[in-house]
Amino acid sequence: MIDPRLKVLQLVAHHGTVTAAAAALHYTPSAVSYRLRQLADELGVELVTQHGRGIQLTAAARTVLRHAEALHAQAERAYAELASLSEEPSGSFTLCGFSTAATHLLPPVAAALRERYPHVRVRVIEAEPDRCFDLLLAGDADLALVINTAGTPPTADERFDQQPLLDDPLDLVVPAGHRLTGLPAVTLADAADEPWIVGRPGSTYHDLVRTACMTAGFTPNIAHYADEWDTGTALVAHHFGIILVPRLARLHDDWPVVRIPLRGEPAPARRILAATRLGRRDHPMIAAALSTISTTASDLLPSPRKTRGAKE
Repeated sequence: MIDPRLKVLQLVAHHGTVTAAAAALHYTPSAVSYRLRQLADELGVELVTQHGRGIQLTAAARTVLRHAEALHAQAERAYAELASLSEEPSGSFTLCGFSTAATHLLPPVAAALRERYPHVRVRVIEAEPDRCFDLLLAGDADLALVINTAGTPPTADERFDQQPLLDDPLDLVVPAGHRLTGLPAVTLADAADEPWIVGRPGSTYHDLVRTACMTAGFTPNIAHYADEWDTGTALVAHHFGIILVPRLARLHDDWPVVRIPLRGEPAPARRILAATRLGRRDHPMIAAALSTISTTASDLLPSPRKTRGAKE
């Protein structure tokens, strides 16, 4: 419906290099460069210039992009409206999301969509939030579950529709018999002097924990790094430190740890957003997916009492 070379320009602008845009589009760099030259020749303007070892968009390119984004949004609205008219939708529909969402939210959604739309091939991709936006922009995903990170677009980015979906509280996980298990209520600040287990620097989990702790008025004393909840909880069970674990994450029942819901302000939580390309939110399959996600999340997020292991 829209000249695909405009999508090429969008991806070059998004990634900043021809090579990265080519990888996102599953093209070769030479194919991306050729399409840019074609588009520039047809429009009679210069779109990119050399800037050191990279490229820089011209003022003309930014003008083209502004109109291209409006065109793509309108096309998405048209696709959504056409889909609502079809009694037997077909084709493919791809969901993507970060690890916890991909484990606990997306499989039930994919199963519900597969049952409701038997002629549609439903796919799930696990990806970090910044990668999810790349997949949306390249047209390789239709709906993404993300949390805000330093690498994700702001919610005001006009290429995407980002809507708050749910808040996933962060629970404190400590060894059985830890001093904090004897308190009637625990705040994040109560754990300020503890050794912490966090994700590797640069990971979403690392940034999440540091931000939560600093909001509570302290910088965590990082003792160990673990990207997986199971690894972190195993370290907690052996008294190497404590961790923050999202309520959606499930832990082994038989580990000698206690999961403590945090009280007071700020009570840390991560906000999960549903992201689509702008104009696509009214697509019937997206509406059905969001409805299933909300139902699934409400079943998975009861307010826990102080519990051992994963018994919430």
